[in-house]
Parts: sequence; structure tokens; C-alpha cells
Amino acid sequence: MNVTFIGVGAIGLPMALQIKQAGYSVTGVEVVESNRVRAADSGIEAVASFAEAPRAQAVVVMVATPQQLAAVVDSTKDVAGQTWIIMSTVGPASVREQGERLRAAGATVVDAPVTGGVARAKTGKLVIFSSGDLKDIDAMRPVLEAMGTVRVTGSQLGDGQAIKVVNQHLCSVHIVAAAEALNLARSLGLDQAAVLELVENGAGGSWMLSDRGPRMLAGTDVEVTSSINIFVKDSDLVAAAAQECGAQVPLLSIANARYRQAAEAGLGQRDDSRVIETWK
Repeated sequence: MNVTFIGVGAIGLPMALQIKQAGYSVTGVEVVESNRVRAADSGIEAVASFAEAPRAQAVVVMVATPQQLAAVVDSTKDVAGQTWIIMSTVGPASVREQGERLRAAGATVVDAPVTGGVARAKTGKLVIFSSGDLKDIDAMRPVLEAMGTVRVTGSQLGDGQAIKVVNQHLCSVHIVAAAEALNLARSLGLDQAAVLELVENGAGGSWMLSDRGPRMLAGTDVEVTSSINIFVKDSDLVAAAAQECGAQVPLLSIANARYRQAAEAGLGQRDDSRVIETWK
């Protein structure tokens, strides 16, 4: 099976590498030249547009925003017979709209957003929230399982994205909570690193505290694995989904405001852990 992987950035490239290591032929599609070079250096040939990629049976999409997903679909011509696996975090409305466009053009579509970040992408241990027709998911299961654990979350496009919305609510709030707690430690005159080591494995710990906490203490120039702008986008998606269904999300609103504050301070392209700088 040939696979086209759209979006070989920070998380997309290790995902594409896992597919290649599973024995598939993979071509990356990436608009950012530096990312194409990095992909080539890692063993994944990458081209600048979908039209340049050889025709594939499976197309994996790992772009950043609903607008980028729409642009990818806009750029396609012949997708009949292909299976499109949409793994981007774009929200239920976007995946349903673009998925129906792809289906109308003759493609099969699987909704499959992921959680686990770059660290788990590199080890093939992502959790994949898959939804759609079960036979379509099963047909793509070998490709999906190369990247992580498949959890079937529903039969409709958007069911996986809805689970991811809940996941991103928690991620958004937990990162901001970790930053606030570490700032509190500093304000109390405590050694932040010592506090982190003491509390992260207790009842107050979280995966985000353990993962982002050290990066929060490392400084502004820490390696970017997920940017502030990504969490502006993701927390916006959560807010929009909550508004649509009438759910109250006051903690999410606070977290969203912090990410926006960080972006407005010029930190949008920095690692999301830099939200801690909004307390300085």
C-alpha cells in the first residue's frame, strides 16, 4: 500500500516514520520547505503539494487547522477509491463538512484524531480516536496501528473529533494549571524544580505537569513540540463545540485567555509550556 502523509511537521513526521517502518511506501506533503528537508533527512521523501505526490491508496492528513484541512480538500482532484484518514484536531463540524466533500468525490473517510504528543508519536504509542464505518476503520487498521492504539469511538464522522474536544479541554486546562502552580511555588519562595519533583507523582500530579513542567522551568528557547498558537486554536475549538451544545466551560475560558495573552505577547510560535510567562 502506498501512503501519502499530508503534514510532516513536528508530530506528523514521526507518525509518517512509524508507517514507513511498518513496511509501507510513504510520501510526505509539506508546504514548509525546512520541514521537507527534515523529512528527507529522516528518510521520507516530501513534496510541496498534494498534486506532486504519487497516487496512493491511503491519504493521512495531519495539518494544524480547519482552514488548512479545507485548503487540502480544495486542492484535490481525483480522490475516487482512496481512503482519507483525517488525524488533525479540527473539530467535529470541520471533519464532517470536509469528509462529506471527500465522500461525494468518491473517497472513503475515517475520522481519527490522536493524543499523546510528539513523545508518543516517536514511539508509535499514540491513542487514536477512530470513527466512521467500522469496515473502513478495519481496512486501515494496519496503518493506524503502526502509529498507536486504535480506539473506535463511534460510527459517524465527527465522533472521534468530539472525543478529542474533551481531551483538548483537559489538556488546555492542565497546562495552564501546571503553569499557575509552578508560578505559585516561585511566589512562595520555593525551588520550582524541587516542588515539581515532590508533587508530580502525588494526587496533584498530571501527565501535563510531568511533561510540560520541566520545559516551563527550562526557559523561553525550549524545543517546540506544540506551540502556543496550537493551543489557541484547540481551546477555540473546544469553546466553539461547547457553545454549540450549550455546555458551560468556565475553566476552559480562563485557559483560552492565557494562551491568547501569550500569543499577543509574541510567544505564539514558542512551545505551549511558555504560557507560564504570562505570570511574569
